[in-house]
Amino acid sequence: MLLGRRRLLLVCASLVLLSLLGPSNGASNSTGNNLGESRNRTSHPLEVTPGVSFQLRLHALFHWSSFGFLMPLGIILVRMSSKCRGGRCVRALFYCHAISQTVAVLLATGGAVLSLMNFENSFSNSHQRVGLALYGVMWLQPILGFFRPERGVKVRSLWYFFHWLLGIAICATGIVNVYIGLRTYHERTAKSVRLWTALLTVEVAFLAFFYLMVDRWSYMLKQGRATVGQLIRPTDSRRTYPTTLRKELTVVQQ
Repeated sequence: MLLGRRRLLLVCASLVLLSLLGPSNGASNSTGNNLGESRNRTSHPLEVTPGVSFQLRLHALFHWSSFGFLMPLGIILVRMSSKCRGGRCVRALFYCHAISQTVAVLLATGGAVLSLMNFENSFSNSHQRVGLALYGVMWLQPILGFFRPERGVKVRSLWYFFHWLLGIAICATGIVNVYIGLRTYHERTAKSVRLWTALLTVEVAFLAFFYLMVDRWSYMLKQGRATVGQLIRPTDSRRTYPTTLRKELTVVQQ
């Protein structure tokens, strides 16, 4: 079941990225014009005023914090709650998940408002098209979370699958769009973004590693402990069979 979910997730993510990143019909007819515009942007970078620079950094900070940190953190918290045994621990992690995802959606909405009010929105590049799709889809998650069915209802499994799939897809697409935004910023302003790209990569790698470790942490701890069966299990060279043991007890009693 888990393998099927992963395969379906990869297929859906690939289709979304191909549909968003692929050129439209109008764009395919004007490939030469777009190539000339990109060359002009590279040779003549835009002059960014201090005010616009601050708004760009704030926009990037909002989306980095939302898609690059809080949304993955919420996914990790849900994974950790499935490993808890006490009800208090599960409730605490659930509320942390809900708070982190609510703040993430609000930050992403704030970044969208900044871009719509202060930036050029011709939607001629991949970063703007992917961002527009994310703005429309990400609000489905809190709506699905608010109308979740009770445990024991048949619809609960279907709801959980779509809530999980949509959350993973939004988070992964958002992280990819942050990378695209950094590249677009470099192309428009000719400023280096290698440091920020490296920091984002390190953070995403750490979160992915921690996500994978949640399932294996308890298993790794058990590897250093011997179970009761292993402590009393005889070795092959000194294996004692029940019949031999009864004979020895009979001899001792005599």
